[in-house]
Amino acid sequence: MKLVLFDIDGTILWSDGAGRRAMQRALTNAFGTSGNASYRYDGKTDMQIVRDLMRMEGIADALIDARMNALLDEYVEALHEELRSRETHVERFNGVVELIEALEARPDRRVGLLTGNIEVGAGAKLRAVGLDPARFIVNAFGSDHEVRGELPAIAQRRAREELGLHVEGDAIVIIGDTPADIDCGRSIGARAIAVATGRYSVEELAEHSPFAVFPNLADTDAVMRAIDAA
Repeated sequence: MKLVLFDIDGTILWSDGAGRRAMQRALTNAFGTSGNASYRYDGKTDMQIVRDLMRMEGIADALIDARMNALLDEYVEALHEELRSRETHVERFNGVVELIEALEARPDRRVGLLTGNIEVGAGAKLRAVGLDPARFIVNAFGSDHEVRGELPAIAQRRAREELGLHVEGDAIVIIGDTPADIDCGRSIGARAIAVATGRYSVEELAEHSPFAVFPNLADTDAVMRAIDAA
């Protein structure tokens, strides 16, 4: 049995900046600033993004913590608006559905999510590209922990508690588009398959020593072989 966990942004889909714009709006309303415009959101959890940006503005953790839940609620509301906007062009990457279907057809594979998005935001983005969040049966979200490196162990525990599956760390495969996706599962021995559909090239991702790296997920057979070998 293997547990295959997908990142969302830059891996399953491209949200055309909808999440960033929604977060900037929520940050501005909560703290009067959206923070450093050059800060990169990719590879981060939503809560980490809030904390990093506001710490750089000199805001104390106590105040960040006090406003976090309300801020994230406002972020989700803004995200729904952004995703509904005619000016937002959200796309699902080629090969994603075919890969999910191939994994679902295997009795020795389970499909899930490992994403920095909070759960409600993850669902909104998936639905925007025609994917039912219920297809992902073992998940770890940015709302489960602020530190991305904690998420693989959370998914592993949920597989055991919710499905009765005892999945060893080296039987977990994380598919993602950033160095953070590659690195986050190392502590439990998870394998990483990198895909260059986000902001990092194949060469840049390869520098972080994933088990395999692909330019995209369009070649279902090749990606399935890599998952089998991981």
